[in-house]
Amino acid sequence: MSVPAELGYTKEHEWVAVTEGLATVGITAHAAEALGDVVFVDPPEVGATVTAGEACGEIESTKSVSDIYAPVSGEVTEVNTAAVHDPSLIGTDPYGAGWLFKVRVDGEPAGLLSAEEYAKLTDGEG
Repeated sequence: MSVPAELGYTKEHEWVAVTEGLATVGITAHAAEALGDVVFVDPPEVGATVTAGEACGEIESTKSVSDIYAPVSGEVTEVNTAAVHDPSLIGTDPYGAGWLFKVRVDGEPAGLLSAEEYAKLTDGEG
């Protein structure tokens, strides 16, 4: 399973890419595979404040409902409406078209795992 090296990861299986204070957030391929067919996504609303490590939305699949955890703290600036309207994007392209939301980051992101650390975390899982 591919784990892009340029991203940061959480133990809750979210990924984050931070560029110039703006973080793009999604769930990892590992999480997407574990969920199976995603049928509904409820990301945080634009303008909402999210806190790193806290639940801020939900993803529903044919198997279960899972919380989405914010990997960074800040204000939500954009939601991927394409993924909201077509949740299958989350499973088919989790690191691309299946991103979930963007956050204007408060301060420096902390406590994220590297791709190598995340790969070790998910070894043997799934």
